[in-house]
Amino acid sequence: MRKRKQALTLAIAIPALLLAGTLFYFLPPVNERLAPRLDELRTRLKYAINPPQQAVFVPEASPLPPPRVRTATATQAPPASPIVTQAGPTQTPTPTLTPTITPTPLPERVVLEGVKYEDQHGRWNYCGPANLSMALTFWGWEGDRDVVGKALKPNSDDKNVMPYEMQDFIAEQAPQLSSLLRIGGDIEVLKRLIAGGFPVVAEKGYYEVDYTGRLGWLGHYQFVTGYDDQKGVLIVQDTYIKDGKDHEFPYADFIEGWRSFNYLFLVVFPEERAEEVYALLGAYADPDWANRHALEVAKAEAETLSGIDQYFAYFNIGSSHVNLLEYADATYAFDYAFSTLYTALPEDGLRPYRMLWYQTSPYRAYYYTGRYQDVINLANITLLDTISEPVLEESFYWRALAREALGDTAGARDDLRQAVQLNPNFTAGWQQLERLGGG
Repeated sequence: MRKRKQALTLAIAIPALLLAGTLFYFLPPVNERLAPRLDELRTRLKYAINPPQQAVFVPEASPLPPPRVRTATATQAPPASPIVTQAGPTQTPTPTLTPTITPTPLPERVVLEGVKYEDQHGRWNYCGPANLSMALTFWGWEGDRDVVGKALKPNSDDKNVMPYEMQDFIAEQAPQLSSLLRIGGDIEVLKRLIAGGFPVVAEKGYYEVDYTGRLGWLGHYQFVTGYDDQKGVLIVQDTYIKDGKDHEFPYADFIEGWRSFNYLFLVVFPEERAEEVYALLGAYADPDWANRHALEVAKAEAETLSGIDQYFAYFNIGSSHVNLLEYADATYAFDYAFSTLYTALPEDGLRPYRMLWYQTSPYRAYYYTGRYQDVINLANITLLDTISEPVLEESFYWRALAREALGDTAGARDDLRQAVQLNPNFTAGWQQLERLGGG
């Protein structure tokens, strides 16, 4: 009888303790502290068993390197692109104004005042919210990184905030401000914007020994608020490093990290100052020109660089073609980047296995050329082999569309449900789920 009572007590107590522990874990102050540690432990265990550096995506088609093709230079008018309806997240187009460049010589040194520095410490993968918050508070927005984070990272395990999500947040939460996103940037356009009073958010990559104890490539945002030509540095607000306020970053080092994101930059500005921004941008005011320019830069780098930099260059060729709606050309570049260049990189350290956490252009390219199985295969590797747990809503989204295209509507619904569960603010996922009758 006594043993039965003890067994009954344990049968009641153990589930109760587990429930209490679960509820305690999800209290915001507790979750913010424990979630990173649990994710770290989970990641260490999974990566020890299944090293992500060994995960390789091999496209169904693996062509030879693209031959050299003479294309229009960035100063020529780009060819007309076909109109293609794109499913999924899109960036709000900005009006095209006549590009002009301010003829006044730039000062040798500019450091913008009024920057309210924020770091990402104490939060998990928080460089996106922290940098966007700084870009907004520079113009008088009243908020901080957590206000941004609650909207853009409702799931604390989310690994990345996409640039289009930043733009959506600005449009919805700071309507007095506008934003502009371009690829193919260079140091000169950053300097022009900063000298004109407009700081810039840039997305970059960098290598670091991470919490798994391995050297690895990661994505990172930096808020650029000044430059010094005499020192040859940009002045950035780095949210990750210990002394990140007004950190000096040499031009060459900045470019090296910037390359892995196709030299992407985001400018936030008051709507009434749009004309100033477009004038400072010069030719970059035309998004089609910027995409074509990025393509030419990437092609030139693909011919002159080697190793990991050549891989990034070919990836950028593909991404630029996607922005130009030239999907077949994009797949050619991505196929070579994945099947030839990536596999040639050393497994220990150099392989940027997190690439699809931040950039989803390959999904678009393969989907819009009817290569649905490649979309699925790439998503599977990204979700199952490169990450401790599948928390990338964009990968679920594109796998869903590919599954639907191959007739697996039920699988598509499941993926879309997973996507919106991970990010309840993922509008594109909700739209597709409602279209399939699974909302």
